[in-house]
Amino acid sequence: MNPKKVDKIATNILYGISGIIVVILASLLLYILVRGLPHISWHFLTSQSKAYEVGGGIGIQLFNSIFLLIITMIISFPLSLGAGIYLSEYANQNSWLTNLVRTAIEILSSLPSVVVGLFGFLIFVVQLGYGFSIISGALALTVFNLPLMTRNVEESLKAVHHTQREGGLALGLSRWETVLHVIVPEALPGIITGVVLSSGRIFGEAAALIYTAGQSAPALNWSNWNPMSVSSPISIFRQAETLAVHIWKVNGEGTVPDGAAVSAGASAVLIIFVLLFNFGARFIGKKIHSKLTAS
Repeated sequence: MNPKKVDKIATNILYGISGIIVVILASLLLYILVRGLPHISWHFLTSQSKAYEVGGGIGIQLFNSIFLLIITMIISFPLSLGAGIYLSEYANQNSWLTNLVRTAIEILSSLPSVVVGLFGFLIFVVQLGYGFSIISGALALTVFNLPLMTRNVEESLKAVHHTQREGGLALGLSRWETVLHVIVPEALPGIITGVVLSSGRIFGEAAALIYTAGQSAPALNWSNWNPMSVSSPISIFRQAETLAVHIWKVNGEGTVPDGAAVSAGASAVLIIFVLLFNFGARFIGKKIHSKLTAS
């Protein structure tokens, strides 16, 4: 067969496969949004959920999801940044220890989230005595998210051209100063993009949080800013049912009369936030890159 015809056929097949994937994804998103958007209102976004009553909202669950995301990123970002810098700039690439660390990262990244949740339940909830709480959920999500963020930081640093390192050293900077003032700023767009994408993954996680953060959302006292009080919105020691867990719970337990409407609305809100994280990652990455490169 003519090579040009073979190339054209292969190209059309690839376009067709890509089109099918786009259609499936668009159909799924449209289905969720069309079913859920009519149920979203300010009352729905800010009011407390109700069992055995009609008209409940997702206010506390939405706040818990955002607060848990912030706590998780505060814990996981410094760890992943340090690990990524070490693996990229300092580790002996031929060392058995480096290979062991990379293997451990790959194994952790392939673990199902429910396994991470059970691990978090045994270690953070039971052994360390944190109970079902935000800190238990954040630590479990750190274990879940650390491999992805570490790999992202490492690859972003490796993408920086070696002449940048040589230039920093030629100016008299130490190796650490070169990494801190030259390499990391150059890799910042890729790092931030990975962080935002990881945030979307954390925001939509449910399985790991069922066993660590709990399945209830107690009422919060918004005037109580004592971090040790379980009724305080900034306490990390209180149970915190997130939006994704709430969707699972509403569909699984059937204690909400208008559960279908609540589930559809909450799913639409969750999808909107995940889309914002994904589009935001691309936008922020491009903005920072254009600012640093003056392009």
